[in-house]
Amino acid sequence: MKVLVINAGSSSIKYQLFEMPAGTIVAKGMVERIGEPESALVHQYNNSKFASEVKAPDHDAGMQVILSTLTDAKIGVVKNISEIGAVGHRVVHGGEEFTGSVIINSHVLDSIERFADLAPLHNPPNLTGIRAAMHSLPSAVQTACFDTAFHTSIPKTAYIYGLPYDIYEKYRVRRYGFHGTSHRYVAQRCAALMGVDKSRANIITCHLGNGCSITAVKEGKSVDTSMGLTPLEGVVMGTRCGDIDPAILFYLADKGYTVKQLNTMCNKQSGLLGISGISNDMRNLREHAKEGSERARLALDIFGYRVTKYIGAYTAVLGRLDAVVFTGGIGENDAAMRAQICAGQSQIGIAIDAGANEAREPKERLISAAQSRVKVYVIATDEEAAIAADTYALAHPD
Repeated sequence: MKVLVINAGSSSIKYQLFEMPAGTIVAKGMVERIGEPESALVHQYNNSKFASEVKAPDHDAGMQVILSTLTDAKIGVVKNISEIGAVGHRVVHGGEEFTGSVIINSHVLDSIERFADLAPLHNPPNLTGIRAAMHSLPSAVQTACFDTAFHTSIPKTAYIYGLPYDIYEKYRVRRYGFHGTSHRYVAQRCAALMGVDKSRANIITCHLGNGCSITAVKEGKSVDTSMGLTPLEGVVMGTRCGDIDPAILFYLADKGYTVKQLNTMCNKQSGLLGISGISNDMRNLREHAKEGSERARLALDIFGYRVTKYIGAYTAVLGRLDAVVFTGGIGENDAAMRAQICAGQSQIGIAIDAGANEAREPKERLISAAQSRVKVYVIATDEEAAIAADTYALAHPD
Protein backbone atom coordinates (compact mmCIF):
# COMPACT_ATOMS: atom_id res chain seq x y z
CA MET A 1 0.00 0.00 0.00
CA LYS A 2 1.23 3.48 -0.86
CA VAL A 3 0.73 6.26 1.69
CA LEU A 4 1.09 9.92 0.73
CA VAL A 5 2.15 12.26 3.54
CA ILE A 6 1.13 15.90 3.12
CA ASN A 7 2.37 18.96 5.02
CA ALA A 8 0.43 21.96 3.73
CA GLY A 9 1.55 25.48 4.52
CA SER A 10 -0.01 28.79 3.58
CA SER A 11 1.78 28.87 0.20
CA SER A 12 3.33 25.41 -0.13
CA ILE A 13 2.62 21.68 -0.02
CA LYS A 14 5.39 19.30 0.98
CA TYR A 15 4.86 15.65 0.15
CA GLN A 16 6.41 12.20 0.59
CA LEU A 17 5.12 8.97 -0.89
CA PHE A 18 5.83 5.83 1.16
CA GLU A 19 5.57 2.15 0.34
CA MET A 20 4.03 0.61 3.45
CA PRO A 21 4.49 -1.26 5.69
CA ALA A 22 8.17 -1.27 4.68
CA GLY A 23 8.38 2.50 5.16
CA THR A 24 10.38 3.01 1.95
CA ILE A 25 10.29 6.51 0.49
CA VAL A 26 9.21 6.23 -3.15
CA ALA A 27 9.27 9.96 -3.93
CA LYS A 28 9.20 13.33 -2.20
CA GLY A 29 9.07 16.99 -3.05
CA MET A 30 7.30 20.30 -2.70
CA VAL A 31 5.10 22.71 -4.56
CA GLU A 32 5.85 26.23 -3.36
CA ARG A 33 4.74 29.80 -4.09
CA ILE A 34 1.15 28.58 -4.40
CA GLY A 35 -1.10 31.49 -5.36
CA GLU A 36 1.64 33.40 -7.15
CA PRO A 37 1.80 33.81 -10.95
CA GLU A 38 4.64 31.30 -11.19
CA SER A 39 4.68 28.44 -8.69
CA ALA A 40 7.55 25.98 -8.42
CA LEU A 41 7.84 22.20 -8.17
CA VAL A 42 10.78 20.22 -6.81
CA HIS A 43 10.39 16.45 -7.16
CA GLN A 44 12.85 13.73 -6.08
CA TYR A 45 12.50 10.14 -7.27
CA ASN A 46 14.77 7.14 -7.94
CA ASN A 47 17.90 9.11 -6.93
CA SER A 48 16.95 11.80 -9.46
CA LYS A 49 15.70 15.36 -9.04
CA PHE A 50 13.32 17.33 -11.21
CA ALA A 51 12.50 21.05 -10.86
CA SER A 52 10.10 23.15 -12.87
CA GLU A 53 7.84 26.17 -12.81
CA VAL A 54 4.17 25.17 -12.59
CA LYS A 55 0.73 26.74 -12.40
CA ALA A 56 -0.75 26.45 -8.91
CA PRO A 57 -3.18 29.30 -8.19
CA ASP A 58 -4.55 27.46 -5.15
CA HIS A 59 -4.00 24.30 -3.07
CA ASP A 60 -6.38 22.23 -5.21
CA ALA A 61 -4.18 23.04 -8.19
CA GLY A 62 -1.09 22.31 -6.11
CA MET A 63 -2.42 18.84 -5.26
CA GLN A 64 -3.14 18.21 -8.92
CA VAL A 65 0.46 19.16 -9.75
CA ILE A 66 1.70 16.64 -7.17
CA LEU A 67 -0.55 13.83 -8.38
CA SER A 68 0.19 14.44 -12.05
CA THR A 69 3.90 14.42 -11.21
CA LEU A 70 3.63 11.15 -9.28
CA THR A 71 1.86 9.54 -12.26
CA ASP A 72 3.95 11.17 -15.01
CA ALA A 73 5.29 8.72 -17.62
CA LYS A 74 8.87 10.01 -17.29
CA ILE A 75 9.31 11.21 -13.69
CA GLY A 76 6.40 9.49 -11.98
CA VAL A 77 6.52 6.53 -9.61
CA VAL A 78 2.96 5.16 -9.86
CA LYS A 79 0.84 4.29 -12.87
CA ASN A 80 -2.42 5.52 -11.40
CA ILE A 81 -3.38 7.61 -8.39
CA SER A 82 -5.65 4.77 -7.28
CA GLU A 83 -2.45 3.08 -6.04
CA ILE A 84 -2.38 5.69 -3.25
CA GLY A 85 -4.50 4.06 -0.58
CA ALA A 86 -4.18 6.63 2.19
CA VAL A 87 -3.09 10.21 2.84
CA GLY A 88 -1.64 11.35 6.16
CA HIS A 89 -1.83 15.05 6.95
CA ARG A 90 0.31 16.96 9.40
CA VAL A 91 -1.96 19.20 11.50
CA VAL A 92 -0.37 21.52 14.03
CA HIS A 93 -3.13 21.94 16.63
CA GLY A 94 -5.58 19.36 17.92
CA GLY A 95 -6.39 21.14 21.18
CA GLU A 96 -7.34 18.87 24.06
CA GLU A 97 -9.57 16.72 21.89
CA PHE A 98 -7.13 14.59 19.90
CA THR A 99 -4.72 12.36 21.79
CA GLY A 100 -3.49 10.57 18.67
CA SER A 101 -3.83 10.40 14.91
CA VAL A 102 -7.36 9.90 13.57
CA ILE A 103 -9.25 9.17 10.37
CA ILE A 104 -10.68 12.43 9.08
CA ASN A 105 -14.44 12.88 9.04
CA SER A 106 -16.72 15.92 9.21
CA HIS A 107 -16.31 16.16 12.98
CA VAL A 108 -12.52 16.18 12.69
CA LEU A 109 -12.67 18.86 10.00
CA ASP A 110 -14.91 21.01 12.21
CA SER A 111 -12.52 20.57 15.15
CA ILE A 112 -9.43 21.51 13.14
CA GLU A 113 -11.27 24.64 12.00
CA ARG A 114 -12.30 25.44 15.57
CA PHE A 115 -8.73 25.09 16.84
CA ALA A 116 -7.52 27.55 14.20
CA ASP A 117 -8.05 30.22 16.85
CA LEU A 118 -5.12 28.61 18.73
CA ALA A 119 -2.94 28.16 15.63
CA PRO A 120 -4.04 30.82 13.11
CA LEU A 121 -0.89 30.52 10.99
CA HIS A 122 -0.96 26.73 10.73
CA ASN A 123 -4.39 25.09 11.05
CA PRO A 124 -6.07 27.01 8.19
CA PRO A 125 -3.46 25.95 5.57
CA ASN A 126 -3.41 22.43 7.06
CA LEU A 127 -7.18 22.32 6.57
CA THR A 128 -6.88 23.67 3.03
CA GLY A 129 -4.44 20.87 2.21
CA ILE A 130 -6.78 18.25 3.65
CA ARG A 131 -9.72 19.47 1.58
CA ALA A 132 -7.60 19.61 -1.55
CA ALA A 133 -6.44 16.01 -1.00
CA MET A 134 -9.98 14.82 -0.27
CA HIS A 135 -11.11 16.41 -3.52
CA SER A 136 -8.24 14.92 -5.55
CA LEU A 137 -8.16 11.49 -3.86
CA PRO A 138 -11.77 10.83 -2.78
CA SER A 139 -11.32 7.06 -2.38
CA ALA A 140 -8.18 7.26 -0.19
CA VAL A 141 -8.30 7.08 3.60
CA GLN A 142 -7.44 10.54 4.94
CA THR A 143 -5.87 10.89 8.38
CA ALA A 144 -4.87 13.83 10.60
CA CYS A 145 -1.70 13.58 12.68
CA PHE A 146 -1.48 16.33 15.29
CA ASP A 147 1.70 18.01 16.57
CA THR A 148 -0.01 18.52 19.92
CA ALA A 149 -1.26 14.94 20.38
CA PHE A 150 1.86 13.50 22.04
CA HIS A 151 1.69 16.19 24.72
CA THR A 152 -1.90 15.48 25.80
CA SER A 153 -0.46 13.20 28.50
CA ILE A 154 1.06 16.21 30.31
CA PRO A 155 -0.56 16.56 33.78
CA LYS A 156 -2.46 19.65 34.88
CA THR A 157 0.35 20.62 37.23
CA ALA A 158 2.50 21.16 34.13
CA TYR A 159 0.00 22.61 31.68
CA ILE A 160 -2.06 25.04 33.79
CA TYR A 161 -0.65 28.58 33.89
CA GLY A 162 -0.71 30.75 37.02
CA LEU A 163 -3.59 32.83 35.68
CA PRO A 164 -7.19 32.98 36.94
CA TYR A 165 -8.57 29.49 36.35
CA ASP A 166 -11.57 30.81 34.42
CA ILE A 167 -9.18 31.94 31.67
CA TYR A 168 -8.46 28.25 31.09
CA GLU A 169 -12.14 27.30 31.39
CA LYS A 170 -13.34 30.01 28.98
CA TYR A 171 -10.56 30.12 26.42
CA ARG A 172 -8.57 26.92 26.99
CA VAL A 173 -5.39 28.93 27.63
CA ARG A 174 -2.87 26.29 28.75
CA ARG A 175 0.37 24.63 27.73
CA TYR A 176 -0.16 22.51 24.62
CA GLY A 177 3.35 21.95 23.32
CA PHE A 178 4.44 21.33 19.73
CA HIS A 179 6.88 19.20 17.69
CA GLY A 180 5.01 16.29 19.26
CA THR A 181 5.41 13.93 16.31
CA SER A 182 9.17 14.53 16.33
CA HIS A 183 9.50 14.06 20.10
CA ARG A 184 7.44 10.86 19.98
CA TYR A 185 9.46 9.46 17.07
CA VAL A 186 12.93 10.10 18.53
CA ALA A 187 11.91 8.95 22.02
CA GLN A 188 10.69 5.64 20.57
CA ARG A 189 13.84 5.26 18.47
CA CYS A 190 16.00 6.03 21.51
CA ALA A 191 14.29 3.33 23.57
CA ALA A 192 14.79 0.88 20.70
CA LEU A 193 18.49 1.77 20.44
CA MET A 194 18.86 1.22 24.18
CA GLY A 195 17.14 -2.14 23.84
CA VAL A 196 14.33 -1.35 26.28
CA ASP A 197 10.59 -0.96 25.98
CA LYS A 198 9.55 2.69 25.69
CA SER A 199 7.43 2.29 28.82
CA ARG A 200 10.62 1.70 30.84
CA ALA A 201 12.67 4.65 29.61
CA ASN A 202 12.94 8.20 30.92
CA ILE A 203 14.25 10.45 28.15
CA ILE A 204 14.74 14.16 27.52
CA THR A 205 14.30 14.93 23.82
CA CYS A 206 15.79 18.15 22.43
CA HIS A 207 14.33 19.24 19.10
CA LEU A 208 16.67 22.05 18.12
CA GLY A 209 16.19 23.88 14.84
CA ASN A 210 14.98 27.34 13.92
CA GLY A 211 12.14 26.44 16.28
CA CYS A 212 13.20 24.58 19.43
CA SER A 213 11.45 22.58 22.12
CA ILE A 214 12.56 20.31 24.93
CA THR A 215 10.34 17.48 26.22
CA ALA A 216 10.48 15.29 29.31
CA VAL A 217 9.34 11.79 28.33
CA LYS A 218 8.59 9.54 31.30
CA GLU A 219 7.93 5.87 30.58
CA GLY A 220 7.02 6.67 26.98
CA LYS A 221 4.73 9.62 27.71
CA SER A 222 5.29 13.36 27.53
CA VAL A 223 5.03 14.85 31.04
CA ASP A 224 6.31 18.36 30.30
CA THR A 225 7.47 20.36 27.31
CA SER A 226 8.97 23.79 26.82
CA MET A 227 6.59 25.29 24.24
CA GLY A 228 3.27 26.47 25.61
CA LEU A 229 0.00 27.88 24.32
CA THR A 230 2.01 28.84 21.24
CA PRO A 231 5.46 27.88 19.91
CA LEU A 232 6.85 31.13 21.39
CA GLU A 233 7.52 29.84 24.91
CA GLY A 234 10.63 27.90 25.92
CA VAL A 235 14.27 28.15 24.96
CA VAL A 236 15.73 30.94 22.82
CA MET A 237 15.15 30.07 19.15
CA GLY A 238 16.16 31.35 15.74
CA THR A 239 13.85 34.37 15.75
CA ARG A 240 11.62 33.69 18.79
CA CYS A 241 12.45 35.08 22.21
CA GLY A 242 11.45 32.06 24.28
CA ASP A 243 10.83 32.59 28.01
CA ILE A 244 10.65 36.23 29.07
CA ASP A 245 9.08 38.22 31.91
CA PRO A 246 5.60 39.02 30.52
CA ALA A 247 5.75 42.45 32.17
CA ILE A 248 8.33 43.39 29.53
CA LEU A 249 5.48 43.54 27.02
CA PHE A 250 3.40 45.78 29.29
CA TYR A 251 6.41 48.04 29.76
CA LEU A 252 7.02 48.30 26.02
CA ALA A 253 3.31 48.88 25.39
CA ASP A 254 3.53 51.89 27.68
CA LYS A 255 6.43 53.08 25.52
CA GLY A 256 4.18 53.06 22.47
CA TYR A 257 4.61 49.58 20.97
CA THR A 258 1.42 48.13 19.48
CA VAL A 259 0.24 44.54 19.98
CA LYS A 260 1.13 43.81 16.35
CA GLN A 261 4.64 45.23 16.79
CA LEU A 262 5.20 43.23 19.97
CA ASN A 263 3.96 40.04 18.32
CA THR A 264 6.28 40.57 15.35
CA MET A 265 9.21 41.42 17.60
CA CYS A 266 8.82 38.35 19.82
CA ASN A 267 8.23 35.89 16.98
CA LYS A 268 10.32 37.20 14.09
CA GLN A 269 12.93 39.66 15.38
CA SER A 270 14.16 38.08 18.61
CA GLY A 271 16.10 34.95 19.59
CA LEU A 272 19.47 34.37 17.95
CA LEU A 273 18.70 37.02 15.34
CA GLY A 274 17.72 39.66 17.86
CA ILE A 275 20.60 39.04 20.26
CA SER A 276 23.29 38.85 17.59
CA GLY A 277 21.88 41.46 15.23
CA ILE A 278 23.37 39.27 12.48
CA SER A 279 21.55 36.04 11.75
CA ASN A 280 19.27 33.31 13.04
CA ASP A 281 21.52 30.68 11.43
CA MET A 282 23.85 28.94 13.86
CA ARG A 283 26.47 28.41 11.12
CA ASN A 284 26.63 32.11 10.34
CA LEU A 285 26.89 32.98 14.01
CA ARG A 286 29.82 30.62 14.48
CA GLU A 287 31.70 32.28 11.64
CA HIS A 288 31.06 35.73 13.05
CA ALA A 289 32.02 34.58 16.55
CA LYS A 290 35.34 33.29 15.18
CA GLU A 291 35.88 36.70 13.60
CA GLY A 292 35.43 38.39 16.97
CA SER A 293 31.73 39.30 17.14
CA GLU A 294 30.86 39.46 20.84
CA ARG A 295 27.13 39.50 20.17
CA ALA A 296 27.34 36.41 17.96
CA ARG A 297 29.23 34.63 20.75
CA LEU A 298 26.68 35.88 23.29
CA ALA A 299 23.79 34.51 21.20
CA LEU A 300 25.46 31.09 21.02
CA ASP A 301 26.18 31.07 24.76
CA ILE A 302 22.63 32.09 25.68
CA PHE A 303 21.20 29.37 23.44
CA GLY A 304 23.40 26.69 25.02
CA TYR A 305 22.66 27.94 28.52
CA ARG A 306 18.89 27.90 28.07
CA VAL A 307 18.89 24.33 26.71
CA THR A 308 21.19 23.26 29.57
CA LYS A 309 18.79 24.81 32.09
CA TYR A 310 15.80 22.95 30.65
CA ILE A 311 17.64 19.64 30.70
CA GLY A 312 18.48 20.22 34.37
CA ALA A 313 14.88 21.11 35.22
CA TYR A 314 13.45 18.11 33.38
CA THR A 315 15.95 15.80 35.05
CA ALA A 316 14.39 16.86 38.34
CA VAL A 317 10.89 16.29 36.90
CA LEU A 318 11.74 12.77 35.70
CA GLY A 319 13.56 11.70 38.87
CA ARG A 320 15.65 9.19 36.90
CA LEU A 321 17.17 10.13 33.57
CA ASP A 322 18.21 7.37 31.18
CA ALA A 323 19.01 9.32 28.02
CA VAL A 324 19.13 12.67 26.26
CA VAL A 325 18.38 12.90 22.54
CA PHE A 326 19.42 15.66 20.15
CA THR A 327 17.41 16.08 16.95
CA GLY A 328 16.42 18.80 14.46
CA GLY A 329 18.71 20.83 12.23
CA ILE A 330 20.92 22.12 15.06
CA GLY A 331 20.58 19.06 17.26
CA GLU A 332 21.63 16.69 14.49
CA ASN A 333 24.37 18.76 12.86
CA ASP A 334 26.00 21.14 15.36
CA ALA A 335 28.57 19.12 17.29
CA ALA A 336 29.98 22.21 19.01
CA MET A 337 26.59 23.17 20.44
CA ARG A 338 25.93 19.61 21.63
CA ALA A 339 29.31 19.62 23.38
CA GLN A 340 28.59 23.02 24.92
CA ILE A 341 25.21 21.89 26.26
CA CYS A 342 26.51 18.60 27.61
CA ALA A 343 29.56 20.20 29.23
CA GLY A 344 27.18 21.80 31.69
CA GLN A 345 25.56 18.49 32.61
CA SER A 346 28.38 16.60 34.32
CA GLN A 347 26.61 16.86 37.66
CA ILE A 348 23.79 14.63 36.37
CA GLY A 349 26.19 12.08 34.92
CA ILE A 350 26.53 13.16 31.28
CA ALA A 351 29.90 12.77 29.57
CA ILE A 352 30.43 13.09 25.83
CA ASP A 353 32.73 11.05 23.61
CA ALA A 354 34.36 13.82 21.54
CA GLY A 355 35.04 11.59 18.53
CA ALA A 356 31.52 10.18 18.40
CA ASN A 357 30.09 13.66 18.81
CA GLU A 358 32.13 15.05 15.92
CA ALA A 359 31.20 12.19 13.57
CA ARG A 360 28.57 12.88 10.91
CA GLU A 361 27.33 9.32 10.49
CA PRO A 362 25.33 7.26 11.18
CA LYS A 363 22.19 9.36 11.56
CA GLU A 364 21.33 7.45 14.72
CA ARG A 365 24.29 7.15 17.05
CA LEU A 366 25.41 7.10 20.66
CA ILE A 367 27.70 10.05 21.44
CA SER A 368 28.13 9.63 25.20
CA ALA A 369 31.34 8.25 26.70
CA ALA A 370 31.54 4.79 28.24
CA GLN A 371 31.59 6.21 31.78
CA SER A 372 28.52 8.41 31.21
CA ARG A 373 25.69 7.43 33.56
CA VAL A 374 23.20 8.98 31.13
CA LYS A 375 23.29 7.94 27.47
CA VAL A 376 23.30 10.71 24.87
CA TYR A 377 22.11 10.10 21.32
CA VAL A 378 21.88 11.96 18.05
CA ILE A 379 18.78 10.72 16.22
CA ALA A 380 17.60 12.21 12.93
CA THR A 381 13.93 12.99 13.27
CA ASP A 382 11.50 11.66 10.69
CA GLU A 383 8.05 13.09 11.29
CA GLU A 384 6.88 11.98 7.85
CA ALA A 385 7.75 8.35 8.61
CA ALA A 386 5.82 8.59 11.88
CA ILE A 387 2.81 10.05 10.07
CA ALA A 388 3.02 7.33 7.40
CA ALA A 389 3.13 4.62 10.08
CA ASP A 390 0.14 6.10 11.92
CA THR A 391 -1.80 6.45 8.68
CA TYR A 392 -1.08 2.88 7.60
CA ALA A 393 -2.14 1.57 11.02
CA LEU A 394 -5.43 3.50 10.83
CA ALA A 395 -6.07 2.34 7.26
CA HIS A 396 -5.30 -1.28 8.27
CA PRO A 397 -6.76 -1.63 11.79
CA ASP A 398 -6.34 -5.41 11.69
